[in-house]
Amino acid sequence: MNKKIAVVLLMAAALFVTGCNQDGKVDATAPAATPAEAPLVVPPSSDARAWKLYLSEVVKRHMGGIRSSPFMYYLPAEDAEDFQDQYERQRDNVAGAVARGVLPGNMLAFGSPSSARMADLIVDAFQTVSPGSMQDVRVLFIGAAEDLDRVKAAVAPSEATVVFHEVK
Repeated sequence: MNKKIAVVLLMAAALFVTGCNQDGKVDATAPAATPAEAPLVVPPSSDARAWKLYLSEVVKRHMGGIRSSPFMYYLPAEDAEDFQDQYERQRDNVAGAVARGVLPGNMLAFGSPSSARMADLIVDAFQTVSPGSMQDVRVLFIGAAEDLDRVKAAVAPSEATVVFHEVK
C-alpha cells in the first residue's frame, strides 16, 4: 500500500512540475536562478558602525577563492577625535603583518571614509615588504579611484593581487 501511495505522489509531482513549464519543455542546461546582490549604499563618513558593516559586506562580495578569514583594516573619518592614534596603530599592525608575511590564499582588506589616508597607511606599511613575499594574497582596497595607483605601486613588490572596490 505504501509503494502505491509513493508512486502516485511521484506521478503527481512530475505532472505538477511539467504543468509549471508552460511550453512543455524542460531546459536542463538553464542555470539556476540566483538572487541579485543588493546595491551597496555608502554610509555617512561620521557613522563608524555603519562603515564597518559596509566594509564587511564589500569584503564578503570579494571572497571568491579566499580560503581563510580576511584581515580587515579600518580607519575612521579624519575628523574623529583620536584619528591620528588609530592611524598609527593600524599602520603598525599592517606593517607587522606584512613583515611577518601573509600566507597564500589570504586577503588583506582596507577601507575608510578617508580613502587618501587609508592609501597613505598602505603605502607606509608596505615600505618594508619583502619582494615576492605575498604571492597568491589578495589586497582589497575599498576607496577612491584617485588613490588606487599609489596603493598598487606600494603593494606591487610583494606580488599580491590588488583588487579595487570604488566608494562612490
